[in-house]
Amino acid sequence: MNDAYIVDATRTAVGRRNGSLAGAHPADLAAHVLRTLVDRHDFDPAEIDDVILGCIDQIGSQSGDLARTSVLAAGLPESVPGVTIDRQCGSGQQAVHFAAQAVMSGTADLLIAGGVQNMSQYPIMSGFAAGAEYGPTDPWTGCEGWKHRYGDEEMSQYRGAELIAAHWGITRENNEAFALESHRRAVEAINAGRFVSEIAEFRGHSVDEGPRPDTSSEKMAKLPVLLEGGTVTAATSSQISDGAAALLVASQGAVDRLRLKPRARIHHMSVLGADPVMMLSAPIPATQKALAKVGLSIDDIDVVEINEAFAPVVLAWLKELGADHSKVNPNGGAISLGHPIGATGARLMTSLLHELERTGGRYGLQTMCEGGGQANVTIIERL
Repeated sequence: MNDAYIVDATRTAVGRRNGSLAGAHPADLAAHVLRTLVDRHDFDPAEIDDVILGCIDQIGSQSGDLARTSVLAAGLPESVPGVTIDRQCGSGQQAVHFAAQAVMSGTADLLIAGGVQNMSQYPIMSGFAAGAEYGPTDPWTGCEGWKHRYGDEEMSQYRGAELIAAHWGITRENNEAFALESHRRAVEAINAGRFVSEIAEFRGHSVDEGPRPDTSSEKMAKLPVLLEGGTVTAATSSQISDGAAALLVASQGAVDRLRLKPRARIHHMSVLGADPVMMLSAPIPATQKALAKVGLSIDDIDVVEINEAFAPVVLAWLKELGADHSKVNPNGGAISLGHPIGATGARLMTSLLHELERTGGRYGLQTMCEGGGQANVTIIERL
């Protein structure tokens, strides 16, 4: 099987809801990271076999195969195709998996994979609401097979987070301590300039807007819980955000022919389903399965990026995997940096690559919970 290499990775800064990126067309956000990757290297962009982008709520300006629109908006040759995919919050990560699989199968040599989302323009679940005049505003109501299997169980990411908190004995205080640390790490990373090399300035914006240097336990304690009797608040949940990220993925043949310099090798890729009602717990068995398959332990992993959809997701994962928290989301996560849902998978991998290079680590692992009770896992090896 052919190796798949990560040659380069970049992202926009992540904008807060209604922040600096709110007015940007999603295709322009994606086009910016595509163009940045091409301009950094001396090859004919017509060499690109495909562009794969994750995006959720594909309505309005995010519809009509946004990846193809982004290719054209970036000024790339008309011969370069594009495809848009949806694996919920893992869409950007899955885009990289599809690109790497194309290389490994020998059917493609050079691809760009990533994701984009403008949540200021299209809040999460906008796609559900857009279809209201035609039927139910969720994928489950009226589905006989679903009802036969799961009955009338409430399907909600908020409920899923609370089910995890209850199952693993995670308290509101645990969640808030974790969230506070996420902000501390993110602010420290920004002040130290750790994100400078991975962010491609977009219209004058080059700093992540989510981290709050002035937040505190006292401020978090005053917020209402999202579900009555629960443990999760807005402060311990990922932020609604805007942004884009992309990676250049190549075969050995493309590396040699185009004189590219690989920065990492895709060591492992997998995806696993779990309980769709608890919904957000799949990163635990998915990580365990991935590590077992490649014969590594969690101690062999130098940096982990796991999406902070909600604090209990990561806290439960830490409990089950026994991971060293200092190596997990070392520069903050979605609670502080934000979660532009279609882009986050590629943003995490971009940050993972750069952190491995900064620290000299060998293996990096990325995982994230996804709608429907799924989780992707990627292990990369720094070269």
